[in-house]
Amino acid sequence: MEKVADIASDIGEYIRQQRSNAKISLRQLSKLAGVSNPYLSQIERGVRKPSAEILQQIAKGLRISAEALYVQAGILDLPTGGPVGDAIRADTELTERQKQVLLDVYESFRRENAAARPEKSTQAADAKPEDPAAESKESA
Repeated sequence: MEKVADIASDIGEYIRQQRSNAKISLRQLSKLAGVSNPYLSQIERGVRKPSAEILQQIAKGLRISAEALYVQAGILDLPTGGPVGDAIRADTELTERQKQVLLDVYESFRRENAAARPEKSTQAADAKPEDPAAESKESA
């Protein structure tokens, strides 16, 4: 039971941090998210653990990804993405929205490159000269 209280406290603190970064008052966020002011206050203080639906509404109000709140709340596991994804997620200078945009762009580049990879390696094999001396002449 203690772990549930820790998660509620963690998500509440995270929401408070994001609200503070966005320079939005508790009252403004409650209006944007469509949840009552007292309920949002209880979430931020760790008294209540919000449902996934409420987290999604709060994420919309904060203009951050719902996934970020789900991870903080323990609903989703932290996505894997290697060192670049980890570095983006860990950067405290970026907002959640900026992090999500960077991750989306990064993943789109990776997918694009992965799709082009088989074609590229076939072309490279065809163009590769047999004689290393010929290769150094071409690059000179």
